[in-house]
Amino acid sequence: MNQEESSTDFKEFLEGMSEHLTELRNRLIIIVLSLCFAIIIAFFFSDSIMAFLARPIGGLEKLQSIEITENFTAVFRVALLAGLVLDSPIIFYEILAFILPALKSNEKRILFTFLPLLILFFIAGILFAFFILLPAAIPFLTSFTDIPTTIRTNSYFSFTTNMLFWIGIVFEMPIFIYFLTKVKIVNSGLLLKNWRQAVVICAILAMLITPTVDPVNMTILLIPLVLLYFLSILFAKIAER
Repeated sequence: MNQEESSTDFKEFLEGMSEHLTELRNRLIIIVLSLCFAIIIAFFFSDSIMAFLARPIGGLEKLQSIEITENFTAVFRVALLAGLVLDSPIIFYEILAFILPALKSNEKRILFTFLPLLILFFIAGILFAFFILLPAAIPFLTSFTDIPTTIRTNSYFSFTTNMLFWIGIVFEMPIFIYFLTKVKIVNSGLLLKNWRQAVVICAILAMLITPTVDPVNMTILLIPLVLLYFLSILFAKIAER
């Protein structure tokens, strides 16, 4: 009898896993297809987007392409970033929708409340990087020595898109902490108690992300990181209610 019950439980487990994997596959397909569609749309506007992203260095005329495929690679990088930003509501929604069945009704309501915040924090990080961090970093990097600097197209857009994307991800810290608190991995008391260590970690992270070695640019990124950490503590308190 015990063996039959164990066999039945195992079959139910496999059926449940099969359903979850099928749902995961379907949601990944939606994410991939919507992202491809968003990238295609962004591709048609790539000239305008590239001209906008080139403002910190004085426009596209300041760039130089050497390799045959360099312009195409740069356009693809820009279209990929723009596509991610454009498709971010669908990506975040599909991820949250996959998690929803495991949550209680009140947790589902809170989760959908945080969906706009996920998008808002991501875009805020991109805007911070573009309007504050890049204008401070590029003059420092291009005038670091007396050697004339010719900025290559692919190099510039690779540098720019990587910075915009990763700082956008870093700005998701409060939302990430909220979910970690929900699953009982961290709590607000622990975060507040270890704030000094967190500031040190933020400083190391700012040093790794910042493309320059000067303390001014590092501080420009460090301040919002520390503020985001203390905002994360507030989000953790909300998650504990």
